Amino acid sequence: MKLNQGVEWALHCCVNLAWTPGGEPISSGRLAELYKLPPAYLNKQLQCLVRAGVLQSVSGPKGGFQLARRADRISVLDVVLAIEGRDLAFRCDGILANCPGGDADEDYLRSCVISQSMRQAELAWRTELARQTVAGIAQSLERRFPKARADALAQLLAVDKRGVT
Repeated sequence: MKLNQGVEWALHCCVNLAWTPGGEPISSGRLAELYKLPPAYLNKQLQCLVRAGVLQSVSGPKGGFQLARRADRISVLDVVLAIEGRDLAFRCDGILANCPGGDADEDYLRSCVISQSMRQAELAWRTELARQTVAGIAQSLERRFPKARADALAQLLAVDKRGVT
């Protein structure tokens, strides 16, 4: 299974937004600058998170994006599904119905051992992603890299020469 690079970008952005004091909105431009990402493409990923209810978009001169709910209520699966969509990774087309002895009326999605194996694997994968939260990742990063939060916030909340954040 290969995930869109936007999943990685979205997860990192969610962690940074979890670190912002008081949920202060951060512009997509600032987030793109932090990771040296293309701003327009990152903004598209962030808009997917807004549509999924993971982020809120705040308009105005001090606008940007902020988490729509507490970081401990946003799972990694929420972010993955917002970017990748809800479709299953494996789709059984019931090709066994075309084999000698196949039955066009058989529900091969349920009876095919290959289909069952793939569905079990996907369920395990989704269950693990649902168990992980943005808050948990943020805490792990802070333990492993004690300066990560402060460094990210220093750049994201930096005041430019005109005094504008």
